[in-house]
Amino acid sequence: MTTSMDFVRADPRGPFAGAVTSMVGYRQSGVTQRLHRGLPSPYLTLVIALDTPVVVGEREGDEAPVAAYDMLGPLSTRPAYIAQPDTQEGVQLAVHPFAARWLFGAPASRLPGLALDLGDVLGPSAPALRRRVGDVDDWSTRFGMVRDFLAVRARTASGAAASRPRPEVVEGWRWIVAHGGNGRIDDLAAHVALSPRRLRAVFVEELGFGPKVLGRLVRFDRAVAMVRDQVAQPGEETLSDVAARAGYADHAHLVHEFQAMAGTSPTGWLAEERRNIQAGGHGAATG
Repeated sequence: MTTSMDFVRADPRGPFAGAVTSMVGYRQSGVTQRLHRGLPSPYLTLVIALDTPVVVGEREGDEAPVAAYDMLGPLSTRPAYIAQPDTQEGVQLAVHPFAARWLFGAPASRLPGLALDLGDVLGPSAPALRRRVGDVDDWSTRFGMVRDFLAVRARTASGAAASRPRPEVVEGWRWIVAHGGNGRIDDLAAHVALSPRRLRAVFVEELGFGPKVLGRLVRFDRAVAMVRDQVAQPGEETLSDVAARAGYADHAHLVHEFQAMAGTSPTGWLAEERRNIQAGGHGAATG
């Protein structure tokens, strides 16, 4: 079977640009790679699979994976091991964790685990959206349906779902992203006028992780993008250069973090994902 990989990206601009930082349509056939490693990210992942369920395990050969057509990936510091069928088609979104309130009805801290059946979170509206998206072939129309769905969720959010995160968490997140996941926790605490202990508590309450862990996720996400770009736009930058630019102490520190976050080295990940990267399947998810 001939391998075919098509990735179509929606324009992130518009009223939901801050809430959904990436929306990608994918259509693949003849896939021979049996396992895809979903990397930890500072963003939640929403997948609407149109042909076959998404099967996610905590490890290779997981005997009790989560399988669903409509899948939500919460924040995590561990990789998700995703079984890849021969053919697959769907839409994938990277969702800002603050948008979890109005989109999923709860703060990101209340969405635990590596993978959740979106139907368990949103009820019948999740499979209804998938059916509508699956009934058309045009990507522009499909993206428009997803945007309309988001608009309805935003308009109808009420109570805790419609409330905003604490301003200290919002500003703290902005500070973490602006510093590329680097920077001292004491400096961040002083910036938002909270004690380090109180800072951690309000972050965990909203996002499920303290600012130190979220900084690791932001820094790792940047490093992954830099490593990916070595394939998409080959240059002379080495992994040591990437480590320095992302804020790691050295090459060994970068490799150690990859092992901790991805379960493999940067070169091991590139070996697995090179074809997807070359096909455009690993574009920027952050914004």
